[in-house]
Amino acid sequence: MELKEFFRSCPRAALAFSGGTDSAYLLYAAREYGCNVRAYYVHTAFQPAFELADARRLAAELGAPLTVLEADILACPQVAANPPDRCYHCKRALFTRLWQAARADGYEVLLDGTNASDDASDRPGMRALGELAVRSPLRECGITKGEVRQRSRQAGLFTWDKPAYACLATRVPAGTPITAEDLRKVEAAEDLLFQKGFTDFRVRLFHGAARIQLPRRQMERALFLRYDLLEALSPLFDGVFLDLESRDERM
Repeated sequence: MELKEFFRSCPRAALAFSGGTDSAYLLYAAREYGCNVRAYYVHTAFQPAFELADARRLAAELGAPLTVLEADILACPQVAANPPDRCYHCKRALFTRLWQAARADGYEVLLDGTNASDDASDRPGMRALGELAVRSPLRECGITKGEVRQRSRQAGLFTWDKPAYACLATRVPAGTPITAEDLRKVEAAEDLLFQKGFTDFRVRLFHGAARIQLPRRQMERALFLRYDLLEALSPLFDGVFLDLESRDERM
């Protein structure tokens, strides 16, 4: 099935919109193929500020209506405890909230940006999507991540080369309870690295310290700036470590 056919059969839908590459292209395609679509962004402590800014920008550029919903995700005990299947409980809670808002606005179909490259066996959250009858047009139409980027570039979307960005909760080791303060520290640390020109990295918590994971090509720069990084990050963490196994080798 082609996306055009999907939206011909689904002329009115709500879209779970993160501001990332996949949901951005899906919002564009829905508008392009005449779907009456409204984007819904759920704002929680797990999303850094730039994600909401990107979502607002893309929706404005496409002329798409956007609703921002607030959700206290840490009030969900199964999420805050951070078990190995935290993503399942998180998706279940967030998409239940999305469904409530969408149905209140008269929508009976809820979409998300899962694509054909996403491995269901490695994503507990996809089980929650299935249980809640959320449709994934990119996946249903066999569109991979690479195709999404290519089509997004052709469409002129600024998100076409946006790096994948897992939520801030992934920076906390499974089994370690998640706190708003830890998330604030991680977001502040990653903001600082962005400002210093680093890209496609992670700052992960490690027994109260920050473990920085970088692409191989950026390690030399991190060592060159080590004193700057220590001065900036030491007030936030008990220690600052550079992971010598690069992000390239982990992916």
